[in-house]
Amino acid sequence: MDDLLIWLLDTVQSIDPVARTLIAGLAVMLETSILIGLVVPGDTIVIIASMGVATPLEGVAMGVAVVIGALIGESIGFWLGRWLGPHIRVSWLGRRIGEHNWVRAENYLERRGGIAIFLSRFLPVLHSLVPLTVGMSEYPYRRFLAWTAPACVLWATAYVSVTSLAAGSFRELVDRVHFAGYIFVGVIALFLILAFLGKKLLQRVEARHLKGPEAEADADVKD
Repeated sequence: MDDLLIWLLDTVQSIDPVARTLIAGLAVMLETSILIGLVVPGDTIVIIASMGVATPLEGVAMGVAVVIGALIGESIGFWLGRWLGPHIRVSWLGRRIGEHNWVRAENYLERRGGIAIFLSRFLPVLHSLVPLTVGMSEYPYRRFLAWTAPACVLWATAYVSVTSLAAGSFRELVDRVHFAGYIFVGVIALFLILAFLGKKLLQRVEARHLKGPEAEADADVKD
């Protein structure tokens, strides 16, 4: 286990730090801009790239790159929605996403406003659709940035700091603790599990804001 992890960390660290940082930022940008995140998980690339962080400066640079990438990606999504509007929704890719997901994004934005923009960063599918949906509305770009920027910072800080600190701790412990590799894997696994459960809990809490009026009326009748 330890030898395999050392090889993995060395391989990631052997990549030029600038290139590694740019790749992470680009991955997050694509994830949030043109729905590629539904196919290419940016969080996985950020985790792998963060394993190679060797100094605090590299960690800060990685975090900044991820935040900037997310903001650029969400801004691209916003302006695509503003300029192309419904054409995206009826395109081949828009139809693949499903009309019900577009409706959910519209309902969420209408009912939660800026809070929907902030929380969508942590919700599957919606993190790609909400910027487009906001752009299709008359919502001001500056207000959009004001809500999405803190969410991007929080998301990037969590992923980069946990992974880089876990990798650094593993390197320090590997020569002294025989099960250092299991500790590293356990920390990453625990973080991913908590992130997954957090998203599921958030989905459950926010579910009523995603439903249409008809669904809410049916729920009221059942109650």
